[in-house]
Amino acid sequence: MTARPQNPDSSRPARAAAPSKPKRGGSHGVGAARPLAADDRARLLAGAHHDPHGLLGAHPVRGGVTFRVLRPYAQAVTVLAKGLRAELHDEGDGLFSGVLPLPEVPPYSLLVTYDDNEIEVEDPYRFLPALGELDLHLIGEGRHEELWTALGARPMTHQGVPGTRFTVWAPNALGVRVTGDFCYWDGTAYPMRSLGSTGVWELFLPGVGDGALYKFDIARPDGSHTLRADPMARRTEVPPATASIVTESHHEWQDDLWMAARGDRPVHESPFSVYEVHLPSWRPRLTYRQLAEQLPAYVRDLGFTHVEFLPVAEHPFGGSWGYQVTGFYAPTARMGTPDDFRFLVDALHRAGIGVLVDWVPAHFPKDDWALAHFDGRPLYEHEDPARSEHPDWGTLEFDYGRKEVRNFLVANATYWCEEFHVDGLRVDAVASMLYLDYSREAGEWSPNEHGGRENLDAVAFLQEMNATVYRRCPGVITIAEESTAWDGVTRATHHVGPGGFGGLGFGLKWNMGWMHDSLGYAAHEPVHRKYHHHEMTFSMVYAYSENYVLPISHDEVVHGKRALVSKMPGDWWQQRATHRAYLGFMWAHPGKQLLFMGQEFAQGAEWSETTGPDWWLLDPSYSAEPDHRGVRDLVRDLNTVYRDAPPLWQRDTDPAGFAWVAGDAAEDNVFAFLRHDASGAPLLAVSHFSPVVRHDYRLGVPDTVSAWTEVLNTDAARYGGGDIRNEDPLKPDSTPSHGQPVSIQLTLPPLATVWLRPV
Repeated sequence: MTARPQNPDSSRPARAAAPSKPKRGGSHGVGAARPLAADDRARLLAGAHHDPHGLLGAHPVRGGVTFRVLRPYAQAVTVLAKGLRAELHDEGDGLFSGVLPLPEVPPYSLLVTYDDNEIEVEDPYRFLPALGELDLHLIGEGRHEELWTALGARPMTHQGVPGTRFTVWAPNALGVRVTGDFCYWDGTAYPMRSLGSTGVWELFLPGVGDGALYKFDIARPDGSHTLRADPMARRTEVPPATASIVTESHHEWQDDLWMAARGDRPVHESPFSVYEVHLPSWRPRLTYRQLAEQLPAYVRDLGFTHVEFLPVAEHPFGGSWGYQVTGFYAPTARMGTPDDFRFLVDALHRAGIGVLVDWVPAHFPKDDWALAHFDGRPLYEHEDPARSEHPDWGTLEFDYGRKEVRNFLVANATYWCEEFHVDGLRVDAVASMLYLDYSREAGEWSPNEHGGRENLDAVAFLQEMNATVYRRCPGVITIAEESTAWDGVTRATHHVGPGGFGGLGFGLKWNMGWMHDSLGYAAHEPVHRKYHHHEMTFSMVYAYSENYVLPISHDEVVHGKRALVSKMPGDWWQQRATHRAYLGFMWAHPGKQLLFMGQEFAQGAEWSETTGPDWWLLDPSYSAEPDHRGVRDLVRDLNTVYRDAPPLWQRDTDPAGFAWVAGDAAEDNVFAFLRHDASGAPLLAVSHFSPVVRHDYRLGVPDTVSAWTEVLNTDAARYGGGDIRNEDPLKPDSTPSHGQPVSIQLTLPPLATVWLRPV
């Protein structure tokens, strides 16, 4: 038996048919409708008509009202209205029509008869457009800042009838149809109408509601068809399935206090230490709601102020870690629904933890059910293949010069902040967006209108995105992963720099130079480090050129780069000691901190997205568990002391907040510097990267401090160190040193960092 479409109202049972059926062929009083023009009929049946509402539904004509319905597989279609029951004539190909002698179009429904059942449904083609003129105007201008409320699938009550409005931008399409599980994936009966010159197609489907699966069947300019997921889908099937899902949120937020206070203090003047997490592998197979039971408690215990999630937007290939996105408006369904993700964010906020997400507006994959050549021609990607093909990742780059594409991305940035209460966006691969010659050889790229290599469209997009996010979402921070020396990444967009460009408007920038240099230094044997001393000090030459984050991210612990502790030379004790000393140096250095999961307890193996962190290293039954637990205890104490020490964060972007004490002690492998808070109160940080003890090591200090006390020592026994400490307060003597009138003598543990504050 041939399967036939069911009632599109998948959320409620079909209404029972009236007791008596009209006789087949007994359409008494129903006149014959004027036949459709051959071209209109062919285009309608082919899903290539721009105005199906002009052909289907009810329309006044001379002598009555014409009704026309497209219902493939139906045996009969009957119009039901108050005091009216009239069976339409069968025109063939699933078309049914007739003229009724009525003075005007009445409220009506349809009784659709199949060979084994009949259902009463509302006619989608009796409804006016469910998208307003203002929405269309803003879409046409590329300025719809809440685009997700206008495009995609939105459950609503329209003209008194519950259903879902489907809208999609496909300006090159000959026609678009909605298809889904509500019609057995045969969209013949549901062609959409084109709404003017905006390229938007719309159809309100009564009875379709939350949970329905759908896609768009697009007739391309060459007449062929392509079945596409909704670019604006707010929920998707679990990969590898690719359908979009109608959804509406029922989550009741409980983070009012967090949201009200998050903008009280600028991020660059606040403590900001980030735990970077790949959600699917942090605890493999946990759902968003299960993660909400474990992750907030773990992060809060370790004292991090924020978590940063690798991309959570839907992506088909898990091995991409989320960096090849197909569903920019949908949290990945691998761990639950969008409301489940909201629940996780809510739980983190209630634990006092901010939430950052990685956002990927630089490129998208070529999957033939997603964005690539969406309506048969380049749409989201640049029409010039030399501009659209990303040379490194086999993906496509967005066309930032097209206003609708720019709108899609700018609205997406605010969507995550407003709909999911996200506190920040870390923008991936910014350098690949900024340069026309990125990873391209001579002859593979064309200069901009000024003859330069800058992608002016991408610059304008990033400026607009940042300005929009900061205007709409107080307290949200944007962070650039930008690996070059582009001028003004964190400068305001209206401040023009020496290169003639306004700032990009980011709040923070990943300091990739510091990361490469410091890791390179730490990887050398201690005896060779004196020849690389500048690699640890050079960062202070440019430390205040931008507002920086110091990242030890996922990228540094995969693909043969080794885990952080495994980068360090020497035996296991020396590796752990250097790991601890390095973290102490990092937390004291100007800039914010980011540490990828697993590195907080010195996991020795590289990260794998299939297995996640090696939690078994913290099992008390494991003989080396104290070694790993000690490093985790250090991270907890680093965060605790850091949050309580304004000198370490209050003047992160102010040169007056930093002063070298010993920046040239290459022979000793020592780095000593002062950090000052807004009132001038100091903290002295000393890092020693030699495997020897240095007794009575003299350092010059300000004469305004009568005594110094050790507040953190990475060599403490509870961290797995040798417990060589400065237990008594250190009082300065009158010996000048390092340009200071007085100095102290302290003991430097091997491979360790020591922090001291005034008593």
